[in-house]
Amino acid sequence: MNRLGTLAIGVLIGTAAIPLSNSVFGQSDGGWITLLDSNKMGDWDEVGKANWAMKDGALVADKLDGKELSYLVSKNSYKDFQIKAEFWTDEEANSGIFIRCSESKKIDSKVCYEVNIFDKRPDPTYGTGAIVDVGKVDPMPKAAGKWNTYEITAQGQHFIVVLNGQKTVDAQDSKHASGPIALQYGSGVVKFRKVQIKPL
Repeated sequence: MNRLGTLAIGVLIGTAAIPLSNSVFGQSDGGWITLLDSNKMGDWDEVGKANWAMKDGALVADKLDGKELSYLVSKNSYKDFQIKAEFWTDEEANSGIFIRCSESKKIDSKVCYEVNIFDKRPDPTYGTGAIVDVGKVDPMPKAAGKWNTYEITAQGQHFIVVLNGQKTVDAQDSKHASGPIALQYGSGVVKFRKVQIKPL
C-alpha cells in the first residue's frame, strides 16, 4: 500500500511538471506557441531590411532599407501545423505569411508557400486570401484598413486558409514538406499584432 501511494504521488508530481516545462518554451494552452505578441517582437532572422519596430502594441514596418523585400524568418522549422495571425495593412501594402520554406536565406513564393496579403495585386486570383500558385481565391477579399485574422492549416499535402472566419483556400500540393515560416514586408504599412503556431 505504501509503495502504491508513493508511486501515485510520483505520477502526480510528474504530470504537474509537464505544463510548467511547456510554458518555459513559449507554449500556451492547447500547444500554441507564441512567436510574437503585442508586447514582444519575438526572435526572428531577418532577410532583407525594413524598419520593423514595436509600436502601439504591434510589430510595424512601413519602409524598406534597399531594394530587396524584407522577411522575418522563424528560427525553427515546422512540418504540419496551424497558424493564427492578426494583421493590419493599408491599401498599398504588399505582405504575406510564407510557410514551409525550403530555404531560410532567400525567401519567395518558389521556395515557400505564400499565403498572400496583397489587395492591389495585379492578378487578384492569387491576392489576399490565396496561396500563390497553389490555391486561388475568388472573389478576393479586401484586408486593408482593419485588423484581420488568418488561420492557416498545413497538414501533409492539404492546406486550408481562413480569413476572418471565411475559408478562402482548400487545396492540395506537395512541393514543400517542411521549413521555417516568414512574415513579409514589401510595401505600404504592415502590422502584425499576434502570431501563434501549433504543431500538429
